[in-house]
Amino acid sequence: MKTLKCDLCEVTAEGETFEAWMKALMPHYMQAHPDVMKNAKEGDEQKWMTENKVRFDAAPLK
Repeated sequence: MKTLKCDLCEVTAEGETFEAWMKALMPHYMQAHPDVMKNAKEGDEQKWMTENKVRFDAAPLK
């Protein structure tokens, strides 16, 4: 299990895999950062996925 902070604030989410972590983070993102979701431009989602997969892979296991 890995625990990572949101890329925009101090809230954390846990997951065994990147996909599980991302799914755990999604409700927080939608509630706390809806403007980021709404104002995303083409390519932003892929950039977010790439950058945060690197962060997830580098995080230590609990």
